[in-house]
Amino acid sequence: MNYTYKTISKVGHIRKNNEDSLGVYKTDDGLLTIVCDGLGGNNAGEVASRLAVDSANNHFINSPGEDYSSKIKSAIAAANRIILKEAVSDYTLHGMSTTIEMLFIKDRKAYTGHVGDSRIYFFTDDKLTQITKDHSYVQKLIDDGLLSQEEAEDHPNKHIITQALGDSDPVEVDLDTIGFEPNKKVFFFSCTDGVSGVIDNKELQEIFRMNEIDDIANKISDLVEERGAPDNFSFALVRID
Repeated sequence: MNYTYKTISKVGHIRKNNEDSLGVYKTDDGLLTIVCDGLGGNNAGEVASRLAVDSANNHFINSPGEDYSSKIKSAIAAANRIILKEAVSDYTLHGMSTTIEMLFIKDRKAYTGHVGDSRIYFFTDDKLTQITKDHSYVQKLIDDGLLSQEEAEDHPNKHIITQALGDSDPVEVDLDTIGFEPNKKVFFFSCTDGVSGVIDNKELQEIFRMNEIDDIANKISDLVEERGAPDNFSFALVRID
C-alpha cells in the first residue's frame, strides 16, 4: 500500500493561539493520524488537545494485538483519563476538554474513533462521504427532526458540542471500519470544525476532485483563509494509491 499525506494547522484570523493539535505516525502496521480541537480558557484547550494526541498515540502503538478498533477505543479512553487527571492537579487547567479523531489505515481497511464535532471523511469514485457524525447540540436537533441540514448551517448554537474528552469518565467513542478496493485512488481527510464550519460537504467534494494532494490541501487552506478563518483550522489529508 502506497500513501502520501499532508497536514496543515493554523491559528486563523481571530484567535490568539492555536488550540488544535494533530499528529501523523508511521507504525510497523500502517499509518495513524490523530486530529484534536481543544477547548478551555487560559490556553487549557491547547494543553488538552496536545495531551490527547500524545497519549492516544502512545497508548495505541504500545498496545498489543490486531483488534484495531479496540485499540483505538482504549487509546481514546486513556487520553480522556489523563486529561481529567491533569485538570484536577492544576487549577488553571480546570474544565479543559478536546475533540479527537483517530484514523488507522492498514491493508485496505481504515479504522476510526470519534468524539466531538471534528470530522473524518472518505473520498473515492468521485464521491465524498462523511464517516463521523457530530456530537453536537445542532446534530441532535437534526436527529430529532427539529432542524434541517440546511437550517443547521447557520444555527447560532452550531458550535455547542455534547461530548468531548475531559468532560466525564467513561467517554463514549464512535467506532467505524471502512474497507476500500485495491487499485483505486482514495483519500481520507480528518479536520477540525475550523474547516467544516467554513466549507460545506458539497464544496469539499468538488475540491477533492482535483485529485492531487498538494492542490487539495492548498485549496482548502486558501478557501478557509479567504472566508475569514474565524477559528483555528487543522487537517490531516492522506492519499492512498
